[in-house]
Amino acid sequence: MGYTQPNAAFTGPGKNPWNPEFWSGGSSNGPGSAVAAGLVPFALGTETWGSIITPSAFCGVCGLRPTFGRVSRFGAMPLSWSLDKIGPMGLTADDCGIVLGAIVGPDPADPTAVNRPFRWEPPDPGRRFRVGVLKGAAENAQSEVAANFEASLRVLAEFCTLEDVELPDLPFDELASTIFFAEAGSVFEDFITSGRVAELTAPEDRYRPYAYLVVPAKDYLRALRLRKKAVRLLNELFGAYDAVVSPSRLTVAGGIDQDFRTYVPPRTAGVPISAAENVAGLPGISVPNGFGRHGLPTGIQFTGAAFTEERILGVAYAYQLRTDWHRRHPPVG
Repeated sequence: MGYTQPNAAFTGPGKNPWNPEFWSGGSSNGPGSAVAAGLVPFALGTETWGSIITPSAFCGVCGLRPTFGRVSRFGAMPLSWSLDKIGPMGLTADDCGIVLGAIVGPDPADPTAVNRPFRWEPPDPGRRFRVGVLKGAAENAQSEVAANFEASLRVLAEFCTLEDVELPDLPFDELASTIFFAEAGSVFEDFITSGRVAELTAPEDRYRPYAYLVVPAKDYLRALRLRKKAVRLLNELFGAYDAVVSPSRLTVAGGIDQDFRTYVPPRTAGVPISAAENVAGLPGISVPNGFGRHGLPTGIQFTGAAFTEERILGVAYAYQLRTDWHRRHPPVG
C-alpha cells in the first residue's frame, strides 16, 4: 500500500519519480512510479476505491479504471469483491486503450467477468464531444490543481460542448465505506481472527481490521439495496455525456515523511466523484494536465457510464492531441 504514515509499509512509502521526497500514491504506486520513470511502457493497477486514479495523478501518467466486470480479477488478491477492478496504466490514453483491448473478456475463473465487446480506435480528429463538468469539483483543491483544471476546460472547450452537472444526492461515501468494510472483513476474516494482524507494522492497522468484522448485516444489505438506485441514477446521468470531467485529485502528492491523511482525506482524496464512480463500477481515466507545487504532476479525470470506455478514451485522446503534458518525463539521474 505504501501509505506515508510512519512504518505503514515494510519497505517504506513508494517514492515519486518526479521527486523521491514525495509519495507516488496508493495503492498501485508501483505501477504508477514504474511507468512514470520509464522502467516499463505500461503496467496493470488495481482499484477498489481510487487506487488507479491516485497514483496516475500523482505520478503524471494515464490510468484507466475499467467498468466493474470488464476485466477478470483472477489471480489478484481480493480486497472487496464487488468493488475491485484491474486496469492499465501507461503514458497515453492510446496506450491504455490498446492494453485494455488485450485484457478484456470473460473468464471462467472469475464469474463477474463479462463478455462485452470492446474495440479501441482513436476518434476522428474533427469530432466534437459532449462533456459534463462536475459542478464544484475543484472548490477545495490546491490553487495549482484548480488553475490546471480551469486551463484544461479551456482546451476541452475547443472541441467539446461543456455543461455543468451535479451528482445525485446520495450518501456515496457511506455506501462505499459500508460495502468495503463488510467485504474486506470477510476476505481477511481468517487473518484477522488468527491474531496475526498484530504483526502489521502500522500501529492502527493492528486493531482497525477488527471493526470490519462487526459491520451489521442489515447495514450491508441496506447499502446493497441503495446501491442499485445509485447505479441506475449515475448511469442515466453519465450516459448523456461522452465523459464527465473533474480533477483527478485535489492535491499533488505529499511528502514521504508526512501522514498521507494530512493532505489526502481518507479514501476519496476529497474528490466527490470517487466514491460514486466506484460504488457504481463506472469507468474513468486520469491523464496528466500540468504541474503543481514542488514540481509535482496534477491530473484531470474523464468518467463515463458503464461500458463506455471507448467514449472516455476518445475524449482523453483528443485532449492529449492538444496538450503535451504526457510528453514530460522525470529527470534521469
